Amino acid sequence: MKNFFIIGILFLFLVSCYKKQDMNANTIIMKSILASGGNLIDSSKVSFSFRDRHYYAIRNKGMFQLGRITLKNNDSIWDVLSNKGFERLVNNAKVYVTDSMIPKYASSVNSVHYFSVLPYGLNAKAVKKTLLGRTVIKNQDYFKIEVTFEEEGGGEDFDDIFIYWVNAKTFLVEYLAYSYNEEDGLGLRFREAYNERYVSGIRFVDYRNYKPETGTIKLQQLDSLFLHDKLKLLSIIALEHIKVDFNF
Repeated sequence: MKNFFIIGILFLFLVSCYKKQDMNANTIIMKSILASGGNLIDSSKVSFSFRDRHYYAIRNKGMFQLGRITLKNNDSIWDVLSNKGFERLVNNAKVYVTDSMIPKYASSVNSVHYFSVLPYGLNAKAVKKTLLGRTVIKNQDYFKIEVTFEEEGGGEDFDDIFIYWVNAKTFLVEYLAYSYNEEDGLGLRFREAYNERYVSGIRFVDYRNYKPETGTIKLQQLDSLFLHDKLKLLSIIALEHIKVDFNF
């Protein structure tokens, strides 16, 4: 009987080790996408308001159209990014946009849509994921995952670096940080998710957006600074009037 008990304990230990080894960055992100309802986004129309602008995203089996509508001086300005590229319409008429401005407008539209449905999109071919380890924030256990991008297919800002903190129990992204290039150096941001809600099965959150107060901080240190109240609250990122439709 004693031998069977020892064998049972050994078996459970080996199974536990196997599960830990099998829990790599790709697996964690896929679980996070599913836990957030990301599988529904592939064929959906999502719309919301953000900072006095209206946004919509239509995705259907690899085809996509990401839009931003701005009302200015009685004009309706539509910036649209799709599989065909970027175009701008003013009062429903297409207007010319210089080649130098297209990447700026396209990146601005894409950025808002990218953050609105995270972690959707992190399973794309151009995304490279690395499990940095596990950490504890406010008594919760998290997987800490670094995300970088291939230059081909990684977009205009392919050299940006992200870190996601994925709850080890729920597999939901609750914190994220990223670095990006500015004219005067490297910019760093840390975001704390709040106001979680599900609309038609898809998870949406708002963010408290923080930045370090000095320029000598590394991206990987931002969670530690957050825990010690060493980050400055920069802005609130809140989505309003969210609607999701699957019949279009």
